[in-house]
Amino acid sequence: MLFRHAEAVRSAHPGLAAGALHTSGVDATADVGARVAEYTARALTRLADGPESHFPEVLAWRRTFARMGLRPTQYRCASESLLRRLRKEGSLPRIHPVVDLCNAVSVAYAVPVAALDADRITGPLLEVRPAHGDEEYTTFDGRTEHPAPGEVTYADAAGRAHARRWTNRQSGHSAVRDGTRRVLVVAEAMHEGGADTVARTLDTLAEELAAHWPVTPVTALLAPDAPEFTLDDDARVP
Repeated sequence: MLFRHAEAVRSAHPGLAAGALHTSGVDATADVGARVAEYTARALTRLADGPESHFPEVLAWRRTFARMGLRPTQYRCASESLLRRLRKEGSLPRIHPVVDLCNAVSVAYAVPVAALDADRITGPLLEVRPAHGDEEYTTFDGRTEHPAPGEVTYADAAGRAHARRWTNRQSGHSAVRDGTRRVLVVAEAMHEGGADTVARTLDTLAEELAAHWPVTPVTALLAPDAPEFTLDDDARVP
């Protein structure tokens, strides 16, 4: 299966820096608490100097959302939402070891990190593209929504939307769960120096996954001259 950003998205957002990671062999048994605490502590130290709304990484996504016609204080990118929750509550919710690591690394680097169950995506292509309007998105409580035409989403070959408003909200359908064994992780940034941040984010996640499971993650930075990331196996929908 291929993952990529459509040319329409890259043309509209030339500052996009993105990368992806794929691995097989994870489960829900690893104890990642100490590592989650370390990364959230880094974020809390930064938040002590000022709120997330002042972070260059967050401001860049706010500008991106505004260009897409979205109110940035109504619809926030995932990393801003996590940082906001961390600032207010002092911790992040524990969901699944893979998700917990991704969330913690996301706040440490202040960029959105999406973690998807690769076996819940229909290949041969998952593409970040403007929605047609007929894609189906499943909320975490099981409801079905349809992204508005032109809304940026992650769309697979079956017409299923795996995100709303790009980095705002993931889908319940492809959420990592206890039975997840294969994951696709995507990091995206819009700020100056975003490519370096994305590379460090993915390197960190690859190291953490390899330290907690017997896996060998594959990562790649995605650029206009190398826009596609190939997952090792064809995705399957159980």
